[in-house]
Amino acid sequence: MKDLSQGSIPKHLITMATPMMIGMFIQTLYFIVDLYFVGKLGAAALAGLSLAGNAMFLIFALTQILNVSTASLIAHAVGAKQHHEANDIFNQSMMLSSVIGVVVCILGYLSAETYLSNISQDPETIAMGLTYLHWFIPCMALQFVMVSISAALRGTGIVKPTMIIQTLSILLNIVLSPILIEGFGTGYAMGIAGAGLASSLSVIFAVILLCYYFKVAEKYIYIDFSLWRIDLPRIKKLLVIGLPAGGEFFLMFIYMGSIYWLIQPFGADAQAGFGLGSRIMQSLFLPAMAIAFAAPAIAGQNFGAKNYARVKETFTWTAIMTCSFMTLITLACLAQPELMLQGFTDNNNVLLTSTVFLQIICFNFIPSGLAFTCSGMFQALGNTVPALISTAVRLTTFIIPAIWLSQQAQFTIEQLWYVSVATVCIQAAVSLYLLKREFKKRLSTQPQENLDTLPTKEVMKSPPL
Repeated sequence: MKDLSQGSIPKHLITMATPMMIGMFIQTLYFIVDLYFVGKLGAAALAGLSLAGNAMFLIFALTQILNVSTASLIAHAVGAKQHHEANDIFNQSMMLSSVIGVVVCILGYLSAETYLSNISQDPETIAMGLTYLHWFIPCMALQFVMVSISAALRGTGIVKPTMIIQTLSILLNIVLSPILIEGFGTGYAMGIAGAGLASSLSVIFAVILLCYYFKVAEKYIYIDFSLWRIDLPRIKKLLVIGLPAGGEFFLMFIYMGSIYWLIQPFGADAQAGFGLGSRIMQSLFLPAMAIAFAAPAIAGQNFGAKNYARVKETFTWTAIMTCSFMTLITLACLAQPELMLQGFTDNNNVLLTSTVFLQIICFNFIPSGLAFTCSGMFQALGNTVPALISTAVRLTTFIIPAIWLSQQAQFTIEQLWYVSVATVCIQAAVSLYLLKREFKKRLSTQPQENLDTLPTKEVMKSPPL
């Protein structure tokens, strides 16, 4: 356990964000490696991989329920020095993650074909996506256990072991991908099915290592099967915080699915180009997202310890750092987007769609950084409903004009990217307004005795929102 209620906040952010960024980058590499090898199989295979990969947003929505709530509640318990509460929350989270993982695995196999048929008109793309999903679904199901353990460690201020294990996992994936996809060294090429199998085997390896580490090394919280019984008050706590956060990602799943649906008439090349461009964009977001994801543990522990000035200071530093990174990658996308896409495909139509996408969509990077920051602070405060509201506003303001534009004679894909930029700016503004209101409601009545325990300089230097 690491006490984040003391010491330099910028240092805490960097210390926690660095291994988290590496871990997130490694997790993203699962898809990047698949994109690289599957891209050689043709546009239909790349489009099928992209459509199937979008299903991960639905998995992210479900895992986010446990990810956000587990980290937030354990951080609060650690800050308040409530060791038993932290351990009880962790075991409830592990119980729920195990059950949900089994259910997701079953439903995934039953509904995969229906999902793909609704967002693509190309039979070859649907077939490719279905083949990939059949081998990739175990990877999605195992995400729940891995997320619960990682979130619990993050809530206690520990992130390095997760990064190391994910690094080993992606190295295994990189080794397996050419062997399974192209038949390198074996002569048996599985094609796109090999990409799904490589990812699933790598995640199985990661889960085994993570469970082993947790068993032999972690002492502050631990698995206790006697606590794996239905504890309604704690489950309610997890769901109250987690469901809105999961809803936020579910809306993103709808948003991405809507784009794939809207660009169906432009063919597999357009869907593949959007899928490639969006994956590259998500990879570029990683430094900013890592900082934003580190903030809830820091602000959460300080909120639990009633160090309210440090909660606001965490927001300020997080916003500065995320927006700085977003500014740099905006300039990079405006200058040389082609360099980021080289090697993934030789299809000129796919490359053109991806290039134009990055050049336009990069204008929403800075407001996205602000939205990430606000979302992290809502998690720290234990109220994720405002983040859900701001995401719902974004989806609504995108879907309505996007559908109208798609029915016009002069409809182009680029129009969707411009609408997306505008709606992210709206989302950032709504998030900032809701966070200011949340701060006023939750942090405006700091106890005087708590103020007396803080260094004078630290209280004075914490800027108001």
